[in-house]
Amino acid sequence: MENRPAGLRPGRTGTTRGPGPLNAPDLLPPETDVLVIGGGNAALCAALSAKEQEVDTIVLERAGEEESGGNSRFTAGAFRCVYDGVEDLRALMPDLTDEEVAKTDFGCYTEDRFFDDMGRVTQYRCDPDLVEALVRDSRGTLLWMKSKGIRFLPIWGRQAFEIDGKFKFWGGLTVETWGGGPGLVAGLVRAAGKDGIPIHYGARAVSLITDGTGVVGARVKSGGVFREIHANSVVLAAGGFEANHEWRARYLGPGWDLARVRGSRFNTGDGIRMALETGAAPYGHWSGCHAVGWDRNAPEFGDLRVGDGFQKHSYPFSIMVNAHGRRFVDEGADFRNYTYAKYGGVILNQPGQFAWQIFDRKMTHLLRDEYRIREVTRVSAPTLEELAGKLDGVNGENLLATIQEYNSAVRQEVPFSPNIKDGRCTEGLDIPKSNWANTIDTGPFEAYAVTCGVTFTFGGLRINPQGHVLDTDLCPIDGLYAAGELVGGLFYFNYPGGTGLMSGSVFGRRAGVSAAAHAKERRASGSGATSRQAMPERSTRQREG
Repeated sequence: MENRPAGLRPGRTGTTRGPGPLNAPDLLPPETDVLVIGGGNAALCAALSAKEQEVDTIVLERAGEEESGGNSRFTAGAFRCVYDGVEDLRALMPDLTDEEVAKTDFGCYTEDRFFDDMGRVTQYRCDPDLVEALVRDSRGTLLWMKSKGIRFLPIWGRQAFEIDGKFKFWGGLTVETWGGGPGLVAGLVRAAGKDGIPIHYGARAVSLITDGTGVVGARVKSGGVFREIHANSVVLAAGGFEANHEWRARYLGPGWDLARVRGSRFNTGDGIRMALETGAAPYGHWSGCHAVGWDRNAPEFGDLRVGDGFQKHSYPFSIMVNAHGRRFVDEGADFRNYTYAKYGGVILNQPGQFAWQIFDRKMTHLLRDEYRIREVTRVSAPTLEELAGKLDGVNGENLLATIQEYNSAVRQEVPFSPNIKDGRCTEGLDIPKSNWANTIDTGPFEAYAVTCGVTFTFGGLRINPQGHVLDTDLCPIDGLYAAGELVGGLFYFNYPGGTGLMSGSVFGRRAGVSAAAHAKERRASGSGATSRQAMPERSTRQREG
């Protein structure tokens, strides 16, 4: 069963609020060494690593404090990282007890496996230099975050099933932050406060300032007032464009404007747009995105009260049917970690942009916690005939025929095991189920309505492994760095679960170090923003655009 052993600590407790908001326009400083634009995991890692180099650093967060943290606040806090065995995990999670270790098979996740997973799921389109930095820095970056006060623990409830009294992890994803995404952001905000890094909430960067040689700051709207902040280095970490309906339709294609947004409503592509306006190179899979099965009645944007609870990721143990009552995808093609980020797009392409996941009683004990939230769209019935009549928008006659055909095709002689790709498959169907195929014949039956939820977009800016933004000639833009979901080139077509937060941390840390070094160089040369005794008078109100 998908439960944690007795005594194992839960991973998503309450969060601790950070320092009070700095949202008055008069509090915005006129200059700094490193200006970080964004307020999530990548941005805060960049700010912390820059501050370590003893340079003045400030953070601009477009959202108010209550909605701050970008998409990071909406995640479950999972990090995909390299570990060679349980001792590597104990270095990262010193609270692990001997009893917990004895009850758990953590296995290992080597650099080679991480490289293989990145290549396989992106059809080998991912940028090799960026992937090498991501993989080789993953473990060290989490240890660095631990030194900043971030706590980690195993993903007991979602990545390990109990078999013969022992919990076995699967799919290469083992580590999450204490308190999930909200706990991660709260911890990073606390670390920023300890390091004296001010976070200005409600401060929206609208354009970059250039001086003919590079980027020297940003124009910012705060409290209805436009101001300029001059900086020796700027780090962009403001997320992708998934909350921009028009950009989704323009780049992802027709119908994508109809998708729900899993996370922040503030990720409208501002960071990408500002960089492109300065000559930055677009890069990556601009027509691709991370999109999952999401509750059909979820709101337009993410709800922090629910977090990631609208997702529905136990589909490998179900069959999924569309409005015609037909299956349309191989639910058991791979572990959900390697399919969930692309199946949202498949659901969006179905009639009416929805599907139903159907489980029988043999599988309902394996359902993840998100299937039990109050807001879930759920139908149950003692018989298939009654269930078919309850599924909104579904051709019931076709559905019953689909289930009968599916049940007849299941190879029941193959043992079922949720911890491995068990090969328990169907035979003779146009759309196979490759693993975890179980007949749908034991009531009561449960069904869950899902649509498409966009997490983040894959297209973005081109950077080098040090986090420096490149121009269209593939030369570094002086003073401009980037990290997080607005970086292109890492993900194509699909995504290994837990890689988003990991890449944000790795490249956030790298961008912060690089930005700080550049700021010191500019300051030492006498050309930097903070090298001046007095700044020239500048208008505090700018016309947007």
